[in-house]
Amino acid sequence: MTKKYRQRGYQDDDDDRKIESQEKRERGPRRGYGPREPQKVNIPGFRDVLKCACCGSEISLPISIESQCANCNSDLHSCGQCAWFDTSNRFECEQPIPKRILPKDTRNSCKYFEICVTVERETHSAGPINAKKNFEDLFK
Repeated sequence: MTKKYRQRGYQDDDDDRKIESQEKRERGPRRGYGPREPQKVNIPGFRDVLKCACCGSEISLPISIESQCANCNSDLHSCGQCAWFDTSNRFECEQPIPKRILPKDTRNSCKYFEICVTVERETHSAGPINAKKNFEDLFK
């Protein structure tokens, strides 16, 4: 009898199906199936960073009233550096101050001043890689 359609499975004999299923069992489970270990999660760390509001450089020294940025010499004890600074609030401050402090980027003696700390993702290694030194250390 001539088959009208040549697709697999159309009017196949049961013997052909048994042979195919035995071939699959002999080869074993398909790749990627079976017992596996969970993947290791690679989540970068986070760190607190103090940055200058004018130039964006990192600040590593304690802030006092006379502190200035080492990169651009702007005053660090100012409203622009404060965590309570908000342009949408009255007098541009979230604290109850009696009058507006102007200008916002110069030094002031506000009693509510708190340095703005941002959280930054660590996306690179901790220190610079010295490839030449590492190579020389291999042969010691």
